[in-house]
Amino acid sequence: MAKILRVDMSSGTCSYSDVPEIYKGLGGRGLTSAIVAREVDPLVNPLGPRNKLVFAPGLLGGTACANSGRLSVGGKSPLTSGIKESNSGGQPGGHLAGLGVLALVIENSGPKGEWLQLEISREGAVLMPCRVGGLNNYEAVARLTEESGPGSSYITIGRAGEFRLAAASIAMTDLDGQPARHAARGGLGAVMGSKGLKAIIIKPGTKKNRLTLANPEAFNSASKRFTKALLDHPVCGRSLSEYGSAAMMGLFNEAGALPTRNFSSGRFDSPETLSGERLNQLTKERGGQGRVARGCMTGCVMRCSGVFPDRLGQRIGKWPDYETMWAFGPNTDITDLDSVAQYDRLCDDTGVDTIDVGAAVAVLMEAGVLEFGDAAGALEAVAQISQGTPLGRILGSGVAVTGKVYGAVRVAEVKGQALPAFDPRSVKGQGVTFATNPQGADHTAGFSYAANILALGGDVDPLSPEGQAELSRRTQISAAAVDTLGLCMFVSFAFFETPEAIEAVVDMLNARYGWSMKRADLDGLGQRVLATEVDFNQRAGLTSASDRLPEFFRQEEVGPHRSTFDVTDSDLDRVLEFGE
Repeated sequence: MAKILRVDMSSGTCSYSDVPEIYKGLGGRGLTSAIVAREVDPLVNPLGPRNKLVFAPGLLGGTACANSGRLSVGGKSPLTSGIKESNSGGQPGGHLAGLGVLALVIENSGPKGEWLQLEISREGAVLMPCRVGGLNNYEAVARLTEESGPGSSYITIGRAGEFRLAAASIAMTDLDGQPARHAARGGLGAVMGSKGLKAIIIKPGTKKNRLTLANPEAFNSASKRFTKALLDHPVCGRSLSEYGSAAMMGLFNEAGALPTRNFSSGRFDSPETLSGERLNQLTKERGGQGRVARGCMTGCVMRCSGVFPDRLGQRIGKWPDYETMWAFGPNTDITDLDSVAQYDRLCDDTGVDTIDVGAAVAVLMEAGVLEFGDAAGALEAVAQISQGTPLGRILGSGVAVTGKVYGAVRVAEVKGQALPAFDPRSVKGQGVTFATNPQGADHTAGFSYAANILALGGDVDPLSPEGQAELSRRTQISAAAVDTLGLCMFVSFAFFETPEAIEAVVDMLNARYGWSMKRADLDGLGQRVLATEVDFNQRAGLTSASDRLPEFFRQEEVGPHRSTFDVTDSDLDRVLEFGE
């Protein structure tokens, strides 16, 4: 039976308990948000001892369901001052679920000036002194692997987390044992640092996991149907494995929705230099994988995670995701893919959000501190985050802080969190989601662009304000449910077009837990999660004024459509009003 593992950093104790009734039926984001909303005072200092850091696999975690190994991390965000769930791939989610841990709750703070590490195995959990304090993620994981041996997965923070910087991320090791997957958004790496927790080592062992299925035969049948639906879909089954998530770059550039030069334009002048196609081409030419051979976690069938080699064929890091490629590419007017890959590796190592830091670099360029297109200067500035210099600490605190320090006007953020790679003036449904989601501007909060640009799950004119509130509500509900299940968000592409995929997921849940869930119950689950998060934010003092895009989006037109963001405030205010 699944348990909740609580770790008291002040006393050094680890204890398992049964799941309270109030948390039953939840996992992933649904569980992290429920625990934070119920157990954390919304007015606490996010970096103080009364905040909690919660790790939770999804409801389908640890099973044979494809792409179900995501891990949600929750707490009060030092970046947004509201509730936060940051989601990551990698191995830890599946390993925790296999050990019967429904949620890991980190409470209080450890002794000042000391770093601790938590080891979780089939024998239990133990907190102990850590010998990798002061190291960034790659070296820290390498040393921990030497100590623990093969087969374990690791959750770590880099120097940014140790410095408690507001854009600090939490690293998860992937199938190659590299700390290349991150719960990056919202600064939860700073919360982990504030607890004095440097690393979590998860030892799954070789025995069969502890999960039991209410109906194994029905589960296996539904799992096969779900896998087939993913593999048969052109995006999930082919595009992602060929080009990674960067396959979207050209599409959004053509639509005039690719933010360029700090959101001053919607089109990038050198689209051929940065794309999924270019990523694949260079990987092949340099003797790398060419095609993506594996995903970031066990059970992934979409396989969007490749290894990008340098000009000598040596590994730089993982294939940069779409958001990362945009943040250090078009948004800074940098055209060199090798520099983008180096930036991605540097952020993964230091432990910072590539989106927020990339956006901060673009603000530096607009402020004249750096020149647009200066890759070498930008990389040197980002490297200062690990060094703890004044500039490094500013960049590591994200775009909102950087904008204030340098007196910038065009600062693309909501609730203190940087907007991702979709211009809300050209894809207005996504703009509504960025404005209203409780998490702040977040690219995983709901794929409104699917209907705005791709005509998946509907066809809503991206340039019209009409229908955007309804579209955003629908996609936010879906995203909250997917995060609660522990599924990769990219399965949403199949959900939009293949009803059988959703039906298979419902059948798996019923076979896993002995439930009698219906399709509509998934929507109810998503609404429940969002309502919990909205309530926390309201109690934290975030009002409707927090659910707005920056003023310049309403004032400055973006080409080629010459559009502004003109969805009304009244429409924004009703997006997450669900009624009784």
